[in-house]
Amino acid sequence: MRSQILLPLFLLTCSLAHAASDPVADARTLVEQSQAQVKVDPERSRTLAEQALQLLARQPDADLQVRAHLLLCDYQSERDLAVANQHIAQGRALVPLLKRKGLEAGLYGCEGELHESAGDNTRALASYEQEVQLAEQMKDDELLADGLYKRGHLRGVRGEFANGLIDLKRARALYERMQLPLYTLTVENTIAILYNRMGDHAQARHYYESALKAQAEAGLRREQAVTQYNLGRSLESLRDWDAAQLAFDNVLKLSRELDYTRGVAYALRGLASVQNARGEPKAALVLLDQASDYQLSVPDARLHAQILLQRGIALRLLRRLPESVSALTGALQVFTGADALAEQAAAHGALAATLAEQNDWRAAFEQQTRFKNATEQLLTRQLDERFATLKIEYDTAARDREMALLQQAQKATEHSLAQERLAGRLLTVAIALAAVLLVVLGVLVWRHRRTSVAMRGLAMTDELTGLPNRRAALAELEAQLGRAAPNCALLLGDIDLFKAINDNHGHLAGDQILRVVGEAVRSIDHSGAGRPAACLARFGGEEFVAVLPGALLDEAVAAAEVFRAQVAALDVSRWTPGRGVTISVGVTLMVPGDTLSSLLRRADEALYAAKAQGRNCVVIRTASSAPALAAPLAPVAASSVGSSA
Repeated sequence: MRSQILLPLFLLTCSLAHAASDPVADARTLVEQSQAQVKVDPERSRTLAEQALQLLARQPDADLQVRAHLLLCDYQSERDLAVANQHIAQGRALVPLLKRKGLEAGLYGCEGELHESAGDNTRALASYEQEVQLAEQMKDDELLADGLYKRGHLRGVRGEFANGLIDLKRARALYERMQLPLYTLTVENTIAILYNRMGDHAQARHYYESALKAQAEAGLRREQAVTQYNLGRSLESLRDWDAAQLAFDNVLKLSRELDYTRGVAYALRGLASVQNARGEPKAALVLLDQASDYQLSVPDARLHAQILLQRGIALRLLRRLPESVSALTGALQVFTGADALAEQAAAHGALAATLAEQNDWRAAFEQQTRFKNATEQLLTRQLDERFATLKIEYDTAARDREMALLQQAQKATEHSLAQERLAGRLLTVAIALAAVLLVVLGVLVWRHRRTSVAMRGLAMTDELTGLPNRRAALAELEAQLGRAAPNCALLLGDIDLFKAINDNHGHLAGDQILRVVGEAVRSIDHSGAGRPAACLARFGGEEFVAVLPGALLDEAVAAAEVFRAQVAALDVSRWTPGRGVTISVGVTLMVPGDTLSSLLRRADEALYAAKAQGRNCVVIRTASSAPALAAPLAPVAASSVGSSA
């Protein structure tokens, strides 16, 4: 009788337990816990994500499955690229079933991480672009912040500091709005990396030390290891070797406690750099051998190259010169492929020193020249990007300072008048106060004039190419017309099929094309005794102009032909694989009675005639040969996205 009662109760209990167990709800909890552990304990994060996938195999949920695959792809991107690619493929198979469509953007982001680990930064950037675009389209702030963060970091590696900081600040604002302080902290740490690459090592050090304190309070041990390493690199740049060694020692300790292989390899590389700087190459080689062993299991091409760079330096110090050349050459190849300009410069400099010790003076001179060029290019890029980054802040600060001075002057005036009313007989004091006020106003006028001159320079310069802009070119043409200058030539060039470049290769590639064509414009020869300087400008979009005062027609045509040939010879395969770039040029001469409209119309007719003749050619249109046109000259938008003829 008792067993007859207990058996139904047991079956009822099992049924209720089974009903209470919801695999999807349990998997959601596991995914959220895995997400929380990414920056604390990567191994724990991996285990939780794998458990979630096991539950979802019983009761699938595409959104949760893709989230788990993204977490595992992020984990494997630093360890096993083949396994990471499998997670991407499995995630893509689930895309048609997604309710949260923005999750597809995360797959592009993980794909970009794999390209970046392999040293292919161009493809990585393209993947991050797709992640950002898709996340924006789907209005998915979490994936948008992730894409902006990754794209901003990579742009910093490539030297695009201004664009990188814009992306990172957008990502930080999104994380703050979503109330994700740990991710906000990661973004701020990456902003410090960009400051370090911009050459502001002291500012970067301040950011790193502040981030470490916050990460320690939050228990983000993996993030602490990353930040400690970045702090060590900043201290390397400051040549503070004792502090750098302490930072790398901390990275090594944390990474070993977390079983973080990549962190161990990076820490050993940093310690080897310190030993090389202290003249201990044997100790450095021991550390580098250990780093290489760890790096074999880490798919990170740049880490491999950095180990090779330090190995080459150590081998040179030990007078093992052929081995040093081999190591440094290998490092240089990776840095060049990754477009890592700072590392390229370091490799060229180290290789030049080794070749010089081999008495291979010619090769050493060549490497030293490349080192100098890379260093100058890096410095120029740092200055340009820092200027672009800080321009708005500078202008705002300048306006605030001027307003403060004006308010101070106003208060001084009011105080002076009050003192004059209260002590009318103290005329000497009043005169002294008036003199002080005049000095203040004089300083304000001087500062205003200097600021106006600086702003005029900015207003007359094209930010992308550094050339004078359309406004400057039109001003020069009007000046020449006002002087009725004889033999003034105008060249109007337009890049052929530029819209196709933007459509097929992206606007970043288009911007690079505009920059290199802008450099070709600078090469137009207009030398001559007593001859005024040429005005070489970007006229807008993909159009460039050259105003050549005092030039005869044959001289102008020769200059245009040289410019056309130089553009055609440009190597742009880095940005537009499989195609080159050409330009069509129209040439005309200023004649008495010309107006700005008539002169530009003739140049435009010549340019369109060059397009009609097959492009990549120079066509002349003089006043006697120009047909009448009823329509006025259309304005050209100053943008890298232009319509192609």
